[in-house]
Amino acid sequence: MAETKAHKITLIPGDGIGPEVTHAVVRILEATGVKFDWERFAAGAEAFEIHGEYIPAALYESIERNRIALKGPVTTPIGGGFKSINVTLRKKFDLFANFRPIKNLPGLATHWPGVDLIIVRENTEGEYVGLEHEVVPGVVESIKVISEKGSTRIAKFAFEYARKHSRKKIHSIHKANIMKLSDGLFLRCARKVAEGFPDILYGEHLIDNTCMQLVMNPFQYDTLLLENLYGDIVSDLCAGLVGGLGLVPGANLGVECAIFEAVHGSAPDIAGKDVANPTALLQSAVLMLRHIDEPAAADKVQKALEMVYAERKTLTRDVGGTAGTSQFADAVLAAMG
Repeated sequence: MAETKAHKITLIPGDGIGPEVTHAVVRILEATGVKFDWERFAAGAEAFEIHGEYIPAALYESIERNRIALKGPVTTPIGGGFKSINVTLRKKFDLFANFRPIKNLPGLATHWPGVDLIIVRENTEGEYVGLEHEVVPGVVESIKVISEKGSTRIAKFAFEYARKHSRKKIHSIHKANIMKLSDGLFLRCARKVAEGFPDILYGEHLIDNTCMQLVMNPFQYDTLLLENLYGDIVSDLCAGLVGGLGLVPGANLGVECAIFEAVHGSAPDIAGKDVANPTALLQSAVLMLRHIDEPAAADKVQKALEMVYAERKTLTRDVGGTAGTSQFADAVLAAMG
């Protein structure tokens, strides 16, 4: 029998707690029996110190070649410094769909048990195109870009995912009562796509009302379709419903490439202390396993993770336990058998 070919994956450990949670996740992935060939790269401030570039050319080439990357958190300077590594990579590889499933883990008490949401966020347009300039001293203009092409393809992604995975309802989230042209275009494109999916209930809610409704009764929603900025905010809000950003996965998907990443920050204050929770990156890696057609390994890791949470014996401090990063990974490995 021919030897199973290894999956070539670009690995970006990140900074802060990134290397620790990435190491834990890699240990778990390699215990699934799936073979990996990791190509490791620094990004951000660390990469600049080594290569004089925030994103080395070799990293771009690796993602283009492998078409799959697993990424830990990278610090983004606020109000200055280099551009967001996340946004830069999404634009470079046209990763137009940001996909975040929001679901409770067993054993964790939250205000809303049983949440099961899908957040589909357009990932390349809106306010995040980075078109800003100073008109006159003291006045800055930031341009929001919404296109028919971008709006239509993210709507198609949402509806096709919903049909494939038996999701019953999609809401487009907008502010078209104020931004009549830009958000209006987004809605017109979503409505047109919705016509081709009569089996899926389609609705529309204003972004501000949606935020209120989510914290009052998240069960009225199933799949949320959002522009870039709205999706960034709402996906974090929804993470709070199930315990926080340290628990939920994220995927950036395009036609050619995909990057799977933890959506939380780099937490430099606890870096190197072996206390960080690797759950968000691990659940992102589960999404990656499904993407590379390794569903048995994905199920194995997800089941083991949920067993550890249900038992509540080896959880990290952020979710009420006392275990460290390595100890938590050991528990997941033990649960995998």
